[in-house]
Amino acid sequence: MLDMEEFFVLRDLFNQGWSISEIARETGHSRVTVRKYIHSQVPPKPEKRSKRPSKLDDYKDYIDQRLQDYPLTAARIYREIQEQGFAGKYTIVKDYVRDARPKAGIIAVYRYETKAGVQAQVDWAECGYIEIDGSRRKLY
Repeated sequence: MLDMEEFFVLRDLFNQGWSISEIARETGHSRVTVRKYIHSQVPPKPEKRSKRPSKLDDYKDYIDQRLQDYPLTAARIYREIQEQGFAGKYTIVKDYVRDARPKAGIIAVYRYETKAGVQAQVDWAECGYIEIDGSRRKLY
């Protein structure tokens, strides 16, 4: 489909006396396309495509409910709906689950500030073992 600018270029060239073949060679469009648009009274309008039904449509409510109840993987849900008669492939289920899964946000932590000298912080780590009074203990 041509955009508005191309439509007006075709019409302008035709009105200047160019032939359909010359316009087609100049613009790179086929002669059929050029003929169609130079005889058209209105510019082309983009048409919306009709939405095709998905194989997954019958199972979307079930998937949404399962994801609300439990944090299941797409593979698990795929197996469950296959047992119910789903004839599609895993990829369509995986893509839908990725978008339908409840978004778990990062839990914010309130920062605790104190004045200097009031609080101490230590990085805790294990440093191996040490022998104290004849017994072996972890050294922190």
